[in-house]
Amino acid sequence: MAVKSYQPYTPSRRFMKTADFSQLTKIKPLKALTVGLNKQAGRDKFGHISVRHQGGGHKRQYRLIDFKQFDFDVSARVESIEYDPNRSTYIALICYQNGKRAYILAPYGLKVDQIVMSSRKKIEVKTGNRLPLCFIPDSTPVYNLELFPNKGGQLVRGAGVSALVLGTEGKYTKIKLPSGEIRMLSKDCLASIGNLSNPDHHNIVIGKAGRKRWLGVRPTVRGKSMNPVDHPHGGGEGKTSGGRHPVSPHGVPTK
Repeated sequence: MAVKSYQPYTPSRRFMKTADFSQLTKIKPLKALTVGLNKQAGRDKFGHISVRHQGGGHKRQYRLIDFKQFDFDVSARVESIEYDPNRSTYIALICYQNGKRAYILAPYGLKVDQIVMSSRKKIEVKTGNRLPLCFIPDSTPVYNLELFPNKGGQLVRGAGVSALVLGTEGKYTKIKLPSGEIRMLSKDCLASIGNLSNPDHHNIVIGKAGRKRWLGVRPTVRGKSMNPVDHPHGGGEGKTSGGRHPVSPHGVPTK
């Protein structure tokens, strides 16, 4: 997917870049696979701010993603590739032969009407298929890996990323994660074949403060511009430089 730029008819539009959604299916999400998403605004049960810089943002519907894909040996047809406001990668709506529908993470190159399958046996190694690590050839890119068998995918779920299968020895398979870390996972852990969609996500430029607010991110303010009740650097007459070594809002040294 490409990145879309704009004519600079306002200062904020000059550098703004957004994802090009032209290749996505233009339909509303399946109602049976969505739930309402309550906003916490970074507050705990007492209403106190426990995580700063959160709040506001556009209303969202949470798509129920099937990270497990335990409908084994049943082929499924891809009905649509959709945008998900809750994650950086795109999602795919699949329909199994038995009529069940589910949302899964969409790999790069997955097309509408393509057939995908999940199995605990050795099946074809192609984009979108899901199978145990022991049956995946070396140097194959994978995503949505299980940390422990039968627990569902927990690793490698962000836009454009993939892990690399390095080889299987005994009970374990060696995996190289996107961070460069090499981990040993059980050879029975499931993984999906391919790279995740929306690889240009890191090229997106927000462009203006208001767009950040739509995402639920509130402003970050310098500690020295606050009052003493709000930050250790706050207070003083005029513009002060803090008066002490830099610390976090909770007094923990930051150097």
